[in-house]
Amino acid sequence: MANRKKTKLILLSLTGVGLLLAILLLFTLFAGNTRKNATIYISQDATYAQLMDSLQKYDVLKNKTTFKWTCKLLFYKKIKPGKYTFEENESNFSMVMKLRRGQHYPVKFTFNNVRTKDQLLKKLSNKSFFFEWNDFYKLLNDKQFLKNYVPFGDTLTPETVIAIFRPDTYEFYYDISEREFFDKMYNHYRKFWTEERRKKAEEIGLTPMEVSTLASIVEEENHQPEEQPIIAGLYMNRLHKGMMLQADPTVIFANNDFTIKRVTEKHLTVKSPYNTYRYQGLPPGPIRIPATCAIDAVLNYNHNNYLYMCAKEDFSGKHNFTDNYKQHLQNARRYQAALNQQNKKK
Repeated sequence: MANRKKTKLILLSLTGVGLLLAILLLFTLFAGNTRKNATIYISQDATYAQLMDSLQKYDVLKNKTTFKWTCKLLFYKKIKPGKYTFEENESNFSMVMKLRRGQHYPVKFTFNNVRTKDQLLKKLSNKSFFFEWNDFYKLLNDKQFLKNYVPFGDTLTPETVIAIFRPDTYEFYYDISEREFFDKMYNHYRKFWTEERRKKAEEIGLTPMEVSTLASIVEEENHQPEEQPIIAGLYMNRLHKGMMLQADPTVIFANNDFTIKRVTEKHLTVKSPYNTYRYQGLPPGPIRIPATCAIDAVLNYNHNNYLYMCAKEDFSGKHNFTDNYKQHLQNARRYQAALNQQNKKK
């Protein structure tokens, strides 16, 4: 009888201990353990110790010990890089499950009105992509890397690579690598250059990359789509006649000073292959990322006889066009007079 009572007491004690352990386990796994909404970044090749350092740095955990127990209970060992967002009072179980599977979500970004690689990087650097933008910038200037890409016969170079980007809205997963990002933009570029567009480029005697370069000049001359085919026709006439393009936007780009409002003799002295007053033909690459309308304006340029253009004196943003140099000088004098008059009023 005494033995039976002793056995019952032992069983009850064990049951109590088991129940207590179960409660402790449930508390460890499912009780809220985050102080606040928080976001942490885990880098490539990060260690468990670095994960804990990040959680401590941002003061995420109420109880670090229960989080460590949960990691052991759920066999969490492999650290996956990423950006992780935790909600206030989130449980250890929820946190570890996020960390185990990795966060994988899309990021949307839109860009337009970009002239240089530096401007492109600035626009994209504030997006929540995981790779370092400095590493991406190195790719855009890596001649050996770019040689692997030959879109429609145009070998990519640090000067032409900006043409593979096109103003638009894109969506990529945030944990994409810099090379994967480049490849996706490159594939977008190839899709944009449909067979129809490539055929039109061939018909006007330009490669797709040369079309993008000319389109960038056309767009800098006038952002208004209605004049762009006319301007494209003017520059095509100059190319066909072997004349220098003498495009002011290329001089501004060559001087790397986009505050220039009026190109003067001083600006024309810059020794750069982008200075189309000194060097014949198209510059080495685009002077901006051209919009679709500018590219299509070149592909469908207006067949005119114009060789000269000058901004209209009414400051409408439009131009006077002519095939006569004397008439061009008269147009230029009218514009300069209006400009001088406007400056006097200031």
